[in-house]
Amino acid sequence: MPMRLPTSFALSPWIVRRLLPRRVRVRLTLLYGVLFVASGVVLLAITNLLVARTPANLVLVKNRGGEPVLAPGADGRLYLGYPESNSSVQLNDITQQLRDQALRQHEIEMDHLLVQSGIALAIMAVIAIVLGWVVAGRVLRPLRTMTGTIQRISARNMHERLAVVGPADELKDLADTVDGLLGRLETALDSHKRFVANAAHELRTPLTLEHALLEESLIDRDATRESFRSNFERLLDISKQQARLLESLLTLSSSERGLDHREPLDLAEITEEVVEASRPETRRRGLRIETAIGPAAASGDSALVQRLVANLVDNAMGYNTPGGHVEITTRTHAGRAVVAVANTGPEVPPEQVERLFEPFQRLGRTAGDGHHGLGLSIVRAIAVAHDAVIGAHARPGGGLVVEVSFPPRTDPLQRATRIEQLDDGTAIR
Repeated sequence: MPMRLPTSFALSPWIVRRLLPRRVRVRLTLLYGVLFVASGVVLLAITNLLVARTPANLVLVKNRGGEPVLAPGADGRLYLGYPESNSSVQLNDITQQLRDQALRQHEIEMDHLLVQSGIALAIMAVIAIVLGWVVAGRVLRPLRTMTGTIQRISARNMHERLAVVGPADELKDLADTVDGLLGRLETALDSHKRFVANAAHELRTPLTLEHALLEESLIDRDATRESFRSNFERLLDISKQQARLLESLLTLSSSERGLDHREPLDLAEITEEVVEASRPETRRRGLRIETAIGPAAASGDSALVQRLVANLVDNAMGYNTPGGHVEITTRTHAGRAVVAVANTGPEVPPEQVERLFEPFQRLGRTAGDGHHGLGLSIVRAIAVAHDAVIGAHARPGGGLVVEVSFPPRTDPLQRATRIEQLDDGTAIR
């Protein structure tokens, strides 16, 4: 039966993490030291192995002429001979003693070499740890500099950058990546500040008007029921505009977070529903809607996509001319579902088209017309959340053309004509 260690001797991952040093410099120093000691041990082992394999059982003597002579006899024993006198003396006992002495001397030298090598390795290990500490500090110095700079950067000095100079190594790539991230954060922060300022301005205008109307009703001692009713109707209209603005802001915020789920949908069905719901408004404005609805299968959030199409149609109707028209098209092109809305209207400068997709941007910046400049920005946010490509260009005679292309549907629920053969030969489509 295998023996199990008590729980107190078992090192949990938490204990292991607590035992490990937290500073990178200490970990690098220990890593350098361990690698050096391991390399030194391997080197000493190889050196001792090579020295131990050197011959230590050969004994050389010199003859009278000074030349070394070592000759084995016919019986396998070792003899020392003198060629000049053609005589030989059996030196087996002497050579054996000499050989044993050489072996003992070799063992003593090996032990001495091992001890001296161990002492040298210990000294060099201490030196290696000190050098590792210094080298690790120099390697981590750029990281400490970057860390200190990043810690000093806040919303007030977001324009600062690391601006690391030097060879194009990993640290330079890291610094450039951080600088790029800071640039994107600065752009997002500036956009957020402009958005908050514009939203505050849009909300302050109706609040000021509401305050003025209420103050007028209270101050005017000769106010009649008709004047009160007129002021209340205007207050109701202002309240509806504020509600639409808040709803648009909430839609913009939710669409910028991304999609929580995707479902199969058809742009043709959604567009038809939006067109039918907007016909009373088009008749009231004296506009004409022309549609070319074709199958356009996509996937995404149907509520957000419906809001996208509705905003495109509302924008096309709101910025139009009396007697103008709106063209709405859905189709499938290169496997992508496409919805396009074009309208007649005032001439749009081509350089201003991209600006219209920013929050609170309108042609002429006229407030109080029921438009808050959020329609196309919501369209772009919903398109980005669906990985869709949005394109827009000004029409030569006035008006705007906006086209949104959704990626192909890849879910197994994609619509297709399905034929099942029954036993009697009939088919169901």
